[in-house]
Amino acid sequence: MKIKQIITDYQYGKFWEETTHMAEELQDCMNIVNVYPEVTYQKMRGFGGAFTEASAHNYARMSEENRKELIEAYFGEGGLRYNLGRIHMNSCDFGLGNYTYIEEGDTELCSFSIDHDREEILPLIHDAKEKCDGEMQFLLSPWSPPAFMKTNGEMNHGGKLKKEYYSLWAAYFARFIKEYEKAGVPIGYLTVQNEPEAVQTWDSCVYTAEEESLFVRDYLGPELEKEGLSHVNIFVWDHNKESAYSRFRDTIADEVTRKIVKGAAVHWYTGDHFESIEMVRKQYPDKEVFFTEGCVEYSRFADSDEVQKAEMYAHDILGNLNAGISASFDWNLILDEKGGPNHVGNFCAAPIMCNVEADSYEKRLTYYYIGHFSRYIKPNAVRIGTTRYTDQIEATAFLNPDGERVLVLLNKTEKEVPVTVKEAGCGMKTVVAPHSIQTICY
Repeated sequence: MKIKQIITDYQYGKFWEETTHMAEELQDCMNIVNVYPEVTYQKMRGFGGAFTEASAHNYARMSEENRKELIEAYFGEGGLRYNLGRIHMNSCDFGLGNYTYIEEGDTELCSFSIDHDREEILPLIHDAKEKCDGEMQFLLSPWSPPAFMKTNGEMNHGGKLKKEYYSLWAAYFARFIKEYEKAGVPIGYLTVQNEPEAVQTWDSCVYTAEEESLFVRDYLGPELEKEGLSHVNIFVWDHNKESAYSRFRDTIADEVTRKIVKGAAVHWYTGDHFESIEMVRKQYPDKEVFFTEGCVEYSRFADSDEVQKAEMYAHDILGNLNAGISASFDWNLILDEKGGPNHVGNFCAAPIMCNVEADSYEKRLTYYYIGHFSRYIKPNAVRIGTTRYTDQIEATAFLNPDGERVLVLLNKTEKEVPVTVKEAGCGMKTVVAPHSIQTICY
């Protein structure tokens, strides 16, 4: 049995590999992590991040040499091998200000143009697509409709979509998707609204479950079908996991809506709640769950060190995978030294931080921890069964399309943990160091 271990050295932030040939019979049953490839769960679509205006603006201001390195770092064979991307329709908080694709008050979409995105966002997306080994898939999410369509008359501070503009907003979705397709960026997935229960100081819009269901059933679904866009998969919720099950249940309670909606999208900002994902998958086995956003917020975790931040990522990814997600999107790809730009000062961390004035960038430890999943769990890999002897180790395993097994082990404790990986009576022994992560491929 040929075994390759990928270990992140948290002190130096790098991957290193050790290949061994071990196929010993295991006589004891201590320290076991079992792998059962015949026990299968969800299929993975892949991993990715968000092409925010902030990321694109930072990228555009870097030198050509560094831009090439940044694209390789995320989308190349030697990097994280991302194959997914999230795109915001209209502005979000991580941008230079509020914007839409029409002139204010245009109820016919006569002025619709994505020229704003052609300046910096689309060039970043095209560079990523060119580097990606395989076809990239994209998900779009709106933060707010244009101000005139909303009850509060502005894009920020919540408000609701006015009922008289449900049809226009659905047509706006279809127009955006078609314009992006013309620009060479096919959209395969969308969420109805980013964080539909959050009234934010930035771009936001509130929907109840009933309102989101009605919009999908009577407007968005029919509009996409009419415009030949029925291949675009509609996801709902796109908010925190603690309410994912109940909100999804209520949104698709209507039989017609349930047929249209393909799945639920979740964020991580209110804690683990992995059970919510499990319940959605158990109660609605024909639906998928995507993890669509998570980041280290400076407003909450400014004092955490790089190891803590990286372990937040790995713990959440492991828990989400084991609960049943089939796609994982990180938030911003590239932020500046302040954690932006962000037009309302809502600064955060990203796996790669840059200093545009110095034309430099740094891969944070979170980058390497994400890589333990995204580099080795390939598109169309299937999660497989595992058991572990202790809660001091977190584990998940996947079977790649070529038959390779991928086992990820996380140790957040202060002491080393011995592990004997076992499949069908054969395996290997290893030690997972304190505060470290290992990926074993065989």
